[in-house]
Amino acid sequence: MKEFKQLFFKDIQSPVGEIRLVATDVGLTAILWESEDYQRTKLPIPERDDANPILLQTELQLAEYFEKKRTTFDIPLDYYGTDFQISVWDALLKIPYGATKTYGDIARLLGDIKTVRAVGGALNKNPISIIVPCHRVVGTSGKLVGFAGGLRNKSLLLDLESSLRTPMLF
Repeated sequence: MKEFKQLFFKDIQSPVGEIRLVATDVGLTAILWESEDYQRTKLPIPERDDANPILLQTELQLAEYFEKKRTTFDIPLDYYGTDFQISVWDALLKIPYGATKTYGDIARLLGDIKTVRAVGGALNKNPISIIVPCHRVVGTSGKLVGFAGGLRNKSLLLDLESSLRTPMLF
């Protein structure tokens, strides 16, 4: 795993509650959920910088996403994780807006269905929620399972992306 660069953060309000944007000077490093600590992502504590250009760009693009005016993001990303985690997170970027995949689908995409549990572990550590769309991964039956932001927020994000989607009960 690479060494951490200086991290900066900005807190913003959103339809899924307050979220914390974290970036380096190179790219977005995390979107953390309200009251979430840094243990899940293993990131060091960042310094507040409400004027950081990457954080401002992220805030703008997330606002457009929540207003249904944006279906893709073009924010530079600066991941911190293992090679396997990064391969899983990169695979998430291939799930189209409004679509869902299963953990098995991601494992097959990576070339080894036996890694399905490891895929779940990597999703749990995904530091860049929403933009790296782990909310688009569901259980084999289509049921909503596991999401750092909570199943209510996962459902909200999926419903936002598809007005044709039948609300999923959990």
